[in-house]
Amino acid sequence: MSSWPWPDSLDAVVAAPKHHALLLENERVRVLDTRVAPGETTPVHTHRWPSVMYVKQWGDFVRRDGAGNVMLDTRVTPKNIEPGTAVWYEPLQPHSLENVGVAEIQVITVELKDETN
Repeated sequence: MSSWPWPDSLDAVVAAPKHHALLLENERVRVLDTRVAPGETTPVHTHRWPSVMYVKQWGDFVRRDGAGNVMLDTRVTPKNIEPGTAVWYEPLQPHSLENVGVAEIQVITVELKDETN
């Protein structure tokens, strides 16, 4: 994998601190508690490392790229993940997430750091 092309200022904890709480960080992992209330939209941010995401509460959302183009709308392309489920995510380029559902979205993310990013 090539080096990470986006600036540190777009890191989730820096660019969207209201929605990403840092629970633990060391040289190997970073653990985030991500919460997005109904009607809220996160600022544009990135996730530099691949991760395991543990879903505590799920809802419909719209993910947009850094230019505002829709990448995923769960109302159009259903993606319902039950609480208690863990899913794998590759690093995410600049994006925002709008909670268009009726419940808070909450996930615990374990980002797996590596030497290439």
